[in-house]
Amino acid sequence: MPSKGAPNMLPNVLPHADSDHIPVLADEVRELLAVRPGETVVDATFGAGGHSRLLAQDLAGRGKLVAIDRDPGAKPYFDRFKAAAGVEVRFLRGDFAVVLTQLAANDIGADAILLDLGISSMQIDRPERGFSYATDAPLDMRMDPSSEASAAEIVNTWDERELATIFRRYGEERYAKAIARAIVRQRAEHPFARTGELVDTIKLAIPTPARFGEGHPAKRVFQALRIAVNDELGQLEAALPAALQMLRPGGRLAVISFHSLEDRIVKRFVAEQAKGCTCPPDFPVCVCGKEPTLRSLTRKPVRPGRHETDTNPRAASARLRVAVKA
Repeated sequence: MPSKGAPNMLPNVLPHADSDHIPVLADEVRELLAVRPGETVVDATFGAGGHSRLLAQDLAGRGKLVAIDRDPGAKPYFDRFKAAAGVEVRFLRGDFAVVLTQLAANDIGADAILLDLGISSMQIDRPERGFSYATDAPLDMRMDPSSEASAAEIVNTWDERELATIFRRYGEERYAKAIARAIVRQRAEHPFARTGELVDTIKLAIPTPARFGEGHPAKRVFQALRIAVNDELGQLEAALPAALQMLRPGGRLAVISFHSLEDRIVKRFVAEQAKGCTCPPDFPVCVCGKEPTLRSLTRKPVRPGRHETDTNPRAASARLRVAVKA
């Protein structure tokens, strides 16, 4: 079982070719970010580099692309991307919220920033990372394998109320209390070490009809644990203002989210930044001086078309929002 201080189990070879990685909403991202030669682009969630390859093409040999990822497994993909990028590129390893905040504090500007949230194909397709409920593997789920808290630590140490809360809040799991109760009861006899053990416990904790409903019965709990392990919502809330600070006037921010919690955070942030004067309606003149800092380019989130979801089912829940800095 991966634990605090455990060695990183990262293969030295890439699990698949770059061409096997399908970036989500690629055409829509390129159209709305509208990257031009000479600009500075930040791909804050590099992953296997699918979006970066396309955005580098739009730079047409002039400009810079900065790639950020917390997962050390992204570095071999970046090295291969760098060899063919045709523009100046740089890789910064770390949580995107931390790195963007540091770049903003150092007055590093950008013309286009992309956040492609959630789990990447390179992570879910490697069973040893423990993200998938479909394969028995160590119960890990850390995007950064050097992080202290794994999914196993949360499942084995958090109390029943805390577990039920994250299952309900992050996974919108209807049977959160029953599942949390079953986990606490099971771990008293044998601590959880593998994904298969957790899946079996979840299945037994929910009513029989629910096991055969929409989707895998462990899907929502695994999503909730992954979000908690990696502090995904906290990262997003911290990253958005940093990204806004980095953007030059006319710069574009694109965010791809994969569930309603992420999309709600992005929607509210853009709406708040798009507001102008906040003075009471009965004031004859504005005294607050507040000006809008963002203008939304997507009134509603852009969703993948039928062709994309047919060829890449993982894109089905994707939502893209894009805004431009005033």
